[in-house]
Formats: sequence, structure tokens, C-alpha cells
Amino acid sequence: MMHVFRSRFTAILLLASLLAACGQSQPPSGGGGPPPPAVTVAKPIERGVVDQDEYVGRFVAVDSVEVRARVSGYLDKVDFRDGQMVKQGDLLFTIDKRPFQNTVDQARAILAQAKGNFAFAEADLERAKLLVRDRTITEQTFDQRTQVFRSAQASVAANEAAVRQAELDLEFTELRAPVPGRIGDRRVSPGNLVAGGTAPTTTHLATIVSLDPIRFEFTMDEASYLRYERFSRSGKEVTGREGGVIVALKLLDEKDFIHRGTMDFIDNVVDKSSGTIRGRAVFFNPNLVLTPGMFGRIRVPGSPAYQALLVPDAAIGTEQVRKFVLVVGTDNTAVAKYVTLGPVVEDNLRIVREGLNANDRVIVNGLMRVRPGQTVKPEEQGSSALPAGPQAKAH
Repeated sequence: MMHVFRSRFTAILLLASLLAACGQSQPPSGGGGPPPPAVTVAKPIERGVVDQDEYVGRFVAVDSVEVRARVSGYLDKVDFRDGQMVKQGDLLFTIDKRPFQNTVDQARAILAQAKGNFAFAEADLERAKLLVRDRTITEQTFDQRTQVFRSAQASVAANEAAVRQAELDLEFTELRAPVPGRIGDRRVSPGNLVAGGTAPTTTHLATIVSLDPIRFEFTMDEASYLRYERFSRSGKEVTGREGGVIVALKLLDEKDFIHRGTMDFIDNVVDKSSGTIRGRAVFFNPNLVLTPGMFGRIRVPGSPAYQALLVPDAAIGTEQVRKFVLVVGTDNTAVAKYVTLGPVVEDNLRIVREGLNANDRVIVNGLMRVRPGQTVKPEEQGSSALPAGPQAKAH
């Protein structure tokens, strides 16, 4: 029994020794702690940029015309399809011509009668000139025949004017498009009485709006207007009061500012109730997508062109209210530089106004793995590999 106990005890000791040997940790092969984190660094991009201000506005037609009749009568025909594109001079409405044709015929008949009376009075006056010279008739009779001639002459002139007016009224029975554009729906059906003339009670038949080109109106605040004016007075035109400054626009369902136009107008007064002033740009619209009343967002130059340093927006860190970038020095140590930022430009590049110089190596990838004062393993990335953005977005 004692022999068995000793054998078991020896086996337990041997097993414990084996377990202790397996649990021992292997000595570190390299020693000295974890390796420095790998980061990507690049120098800031130095490029000329223009700050851009963005505003919301609406499209308005260059020409908007309410089609109204100049003469009264019963509407005979509608010569267009609701909503179609019309050219200048296209026939739109026709008013019953018959009463106006009768008026023209009557005026022409009266004119023919007046011309007959005039011819007789002219011949009678010529005879009177010979008779008064021979003293066959008195001076009074000659004056009477002269007066008859002048009255006949005036009657002819008056009736000629009446014929022209009657012909003009007949012409007005055909209502034609005064401007090219898209016409709305008809407001009156054939058979209805149309009130014409120049009074406010004339019948509104339809509306035509021009589409190409089209204008875009927006309002800017007084501070922005003053900034633009000071640039303009210093010889750096940015708003285009005189026209020609390029602007960009996007619609509500578009991601990019793909439409290009030019500024052509800045209003001459600031609205007292809102403290804003109206601006306007013009855009070509060959595919007729842009429509009056449609919303859009316009981007206008907010500054003259200037040289700026740009870094990826992802390279910007935040410490409470301060912004910083991590710069790698010659000893591969990350150092925080607090910066003053400008707007974001296209492709997510951020303008750095202060706190950075063109030769700094900025950490553009791996920022979350590094803390200031830590040694890093930098991998150079050329500035040309960064995305380019020529213009700054709105502030």
C-alpha cells in the first residue's frame, strides 16, 4: 500500500512540473514595446481659389405676356394646344370676323363716296380759278368753292383713317403670339363673348412665358452686398452688376452645380422689411427643363481669386472649440498645429487660412491612431495625389 501511494505522489509531482513548464511565457523576441503607427502624410495643396456664396431663389421668365383681346366679340376658334411651345406670330385665337369685315366694307364705301365728292370739288375749284380771274364769278363764290374743296379733302382724310381703323380691328380678330415661349391653358372656350379694348376688364385668354433664356432671381443679405460692393470699388468685380460674372446653379434633385450662367442685374434698393437686396442671373435653357417658379440654389463668387493652402477635411481634428492638424516633424514626431479654417471646396478639401505653411507634412490618413508627441512611421503622399477643388463653397 505504501508503495502505491508513493507512486501516485510521484506521478502528481511530475504532472505538476509539466504543467508549470507549459505555462511559462516565452521571452519576447524583439523587445522594446509596440512599433510606431503607420500614417500617410502629404504637404498642403497651394492653389488659387475663389470663395463661393450660395443662395436659394426662383426662376422667372424673361418675357411673360397675358394674351388679351383688343376688340370685343364672340370667340370663334382656339388655334393651339394647351401647354405647347409657340413661336412669335403664331395664331392663337380667332374672334368672329364677320361684324368687323362689314365695318371695313362700310368704311371703304364711305371713303369712295368722299373721294368722289373731293374730285368734284377739286374740278369745281379749278373752274372757279379761271372764272374769278375773268371776273365771271365773285370773290365770295370763289371762297365758297375753296371751302367746299377743303371740306372734301378733310372728309377723304377722315374716311381713310376710318378704313385703317376698321382694317386694324379686323386684324385684331386674330390674336397671335407676341413672344416665343410656352403657352398655358386657354381660359375661354369658343362661343364665349370676349371683352376687348384697353380697360382692366378685358378678358384674359391665356399666358405665354419665354423659357430660353431664363432668369434666376435671389436675395442676398446687406452684409454680403456691402462686401461685394467694396470688392467692386477696389477694381475686383465679383457680383457682376455690369454683367459677365460666371455663376453656377443646381436644382433641388441635383447634387452638383452643373448649370452655368452669368449675373446680369443687382437691384438699386435694399428692401426695408427684410434687409435684403435682389440679384439676378440669366441661364440658357435649350432643353427647356428650367421653368418659371422653380426653386434652385445658386453659387456666386464671394471673393476675388487668392492663393490658399488646402488639406483634406478628414485631416482636421477638433479639440473643444479649436481645430488642429497633426504635422510630422523631421524626427517623425506628431505635433499639433492649431489652425484657422476657411470653407470646404469641392472634393472635400478644406481651406486653411492661418496656422499652417506650405512645407508642413500633414497627417492625412491615420489621424485617429496618433496622439500629439507620439512617434509615427510616415509614408509620403504627393500633393498631386490629393483631389483638387478649384472653388470654395459657401461659408
